[in-house]
Parts: sequence; C-alpha cells; structure tokens
Amino acid sequence: MYSRKISVDYWVDGQPAPCPMKWIDNFAMRNFTNDPIFDDTLPVADGVMEIGSRVPLERLRADMEDWFRRKSYLAKGAALVIREIKN
Repeated sequence: MYSRKISVDYWVDGQPAPCPMKWIDNFAMRNFTNDPIFDDTLPVADGVMEIGSRVPLERLRADMEDWFRRKSYLAKGAALVIREIKN
C-alpha cells in the first residue's frame, strides 16, 4: 500500500527544514482533508511520509501548503518541497 517514501520540507531562513510530524499528521487525518486520494498517506517521522502509488506529488504539495497556511503552520509566501526518497 505505501510503496513510496517522500520527504516533506519547508523553507526557514533560506534553508530547508523537515516539517514537524504534528503538521504532517494533522494533514493526513481524512476528516480534515476529506479527500480519499490522500487515504494512502502515512506520516512516519518529522519530514517523512510513506505514500501509495496513486498519490500525485504535486497535488499533495499544493493541498498540504494550503492546509498548513490555514492552520498558521506555514507563513504566507513560504513553500513546501516534496520529493521522493529513492532507496
């Protein structure tokens, strides 16, 4: 089910930092996202998620950014960087 591992970072003072597990876990709860495409997401650590093959990375990044801004986790104009971790 979770065939891919990704890193989820945000920029602080011009440097990437891992998103806290609290942020990622909050987003991954379906009752908040209300989108079944993100059911195949599993937060595993600060800045790390395991995801299924059907989860589109660009859509995940955009929706996570939007959610983090609404929760005031991410400053306006700040960006997330999501990339697949190759084994």
